Amino acid sequence: MPSLYAVTKTLSLQTKKRFFHKENLNCNKMALNYDKDGLDKDFEKDGRLARNMFNITTNKKQKEMKTVYDFSLTDKKGNSVSLADYKGKVLLIVNTATGCGFTPQYEALETMYKKLRDKGFEILDVPCNQFGHQTPGSDEEVTEFCTMKFGTDFPQFKKSDVNGANALPLFTWLKEEKGYAGGAYEAKLAKVMEDLYNKANAEPRKQNDIQWNFTKFLIDREGKVVARFEPTVDMKEVEKAVEVQL
Repeated sequence: MPSLYAVTKTLSLQTKKRFFHKENLNCNKMALNYDKDGLDKDFEKDGRLARNMFNITTNKKQKEMKTVYDFSLTDKKGNSVSLADYKGKVLLIVNTATGCGFTPQYEALETMYKKLRDKGFEILDVPCNQFGHQTPGSDEEVTEFCTMKFGTDFPQFKKSDVNGANALPLFTWLKEEKGYAGGAYEAKLAKVMEDLYNKANAEPRKQNDIQWNFTKFLIDREGKVVARFEPTVDMKEVEKAVEVQL
């Protein structure tokens, strides 16, 4: 009888992984049975090979499982800020703009921040100019606008891209964790938004990309993404979701 190694050596790596995953739990028992019967003296070695490959695959997947703490943002002075600094807190990460129809949401965000920050809540504000060029000012001008008009006090970071080739790694990960569910915008508005976006960017939006300013990602105390809110979602609903995590 051919050994497990002989049977699987011609298979693709992906097929081997599936095979070993399926057979792994029975490897020890089967190896002993084969040894007793004298049918396959190599099976015990092959069983160890199966377990080792399975463990390597599992460990790799575990290492690839990221949290928000694996990322950093750049502040307005150009300093890198590790999001590990926010461990144990509930976060709302928002891409913002100063000249958008949704810009008045700054007021609701600041009200929520003042109400909940003592319970371990933080808002991370990332201004972005990709959506209709609605954030044309410098980082200093954006901060001045927000503090003067809305009295914002939550952390605001360097203006950055959230879509495309230059998107922040943080936002690439956020979009992978929670893609765009669709249906958040009326067809007419969606067409206007798409046209404005395409005029401002060389690369069209992908399915799970940020659709517009003031998209929000809710992060739990373990650094995992638990919800994505399009800017059309009522801020009262966003606040309720935040309170559930606190």
